[in-house]
Amino acid sequence: MRVVPEFRARFSREPAVVASAPGRVNLIGEHLDYNGGWSMPIALRARTYAAAAPRSDGLLVVESLQQEGRTEVAMEAIEEPVSGWAAYLAGVVWATDLGGSGLTVLVDGQVPSGAGLSSSAALECAVALAVREVAGSTASLADLVEACVRAENEYVGARTGSMDQTVAMLAEPGHALVIDFAAGTTRPVPWHPPGELLVIDTQAQHALVGGEYADRRASCEAAQDELGVRHLAHADLEQLGVLTDVVTRRRAHHVVTEQARVVAAEAALRAGRWEELGRLMTASHLSLRDDYEVSCPELDVAVEAALEAGALGARMTGGGFGGSAIALVPPGEDAAVRDAVLAAYESDGFAPPRFLDGTAGGPARVEQRSVPDGSA
Repeated sequence: MRVVPEFRARFSREPAVVASAPGRVNLIGEHLDYNGGWSMPIALRARTYAAAAPRSDGLLVVESLQQEGRTEVAMEAIEEPVSGWAAYLAGVVWATDLGGSGLTVLVDGQVPSGAGLSSSAALECAVALAVREVAGSTASLADLVEACVRAENEYVGARTGSMDQTVAMLAEPGHALVIDFAAGTTRPVPWHPPGELLVIDTQAQHALVGGEYADRRASCEAAQDELGVRHLAHADLEQLGVLTDVVTRRRAHHVVTEQARVVAAEAALRAGRWEELGRLMTASHLSLRDDYEVSCPELDVAVEAALEAGALGARMTGGGFGGSAIALVPPGEDAAVRDAVLAAYESDGFAPPRFLDGTAGGPARVEQRSVPDGSA
């Protein structure tokens, strides 16, 4: 872990703790977390590391190996949001209320930022676990998930759901995690595809703090209110005809049909029906593209090229408006699918995408503990 020697070099002391948390891809069930539905993500092997140590001067001092400069915040003024990437970190300290008399935190973010792989939740969860350890707190993982969601929603101002933080904290290696957001429960499902899950970072940067994501959520809330249902994901298709606004009806149509696809996808996965799972993934992308309108040309080209090259299924993953796509590739076909996506990008004048490891990894964890020296 390069974050440890870097911490020593920058702060002339040892970190008290190093924690890490993974990025994620969602196999299916997009935009269902805030609609009371199900999602089925996996954690990635790519992780963000947070090294932390206590301070005695009342400051939160933050640096990153990926960013220039240092952010310093007085703990007594932590409720005043800071700007930039450090807001996600400061928001966790604020939401957990475990900053004590100060903290030094150094971050090594190895989950690509802007790729739709939840680098923000990986940062939040790594920091939350590190802060809990430094404080000697008994806060549960569920408490930390809640704090991370509050940090992103209330402190940063991104009205996202809780899928990313939940899988980052609770994932199991070699498994997908079915999350039922209405019931507040999770269950692992073995994830051992016969071929490869190819993660395609389109290089089209996305950000969820802007108005488009909030607009989608507002449409869902309007549909829920008009239908008089507790969770939009559990409405019936027949009910949607009463929705007066055409755009609201399309958004709700995605939510209701996506919930049905997740139910079918879990059954297909448990039975090893990979072609069926692939068809459901592709149908999910079409719904996100046409009903929810959160795709973009780079995502659509990646999905279409992967399917034409023989992928069993493909879809955008994450909130949309850029980011990454995933393709379920049969054994021995990964090179052909990669080449097809690269060729399609070159033909359309897009910058080459990056391909990432889609192996299902494990949850947030403490990587290292040491005896703090108490210095600032």
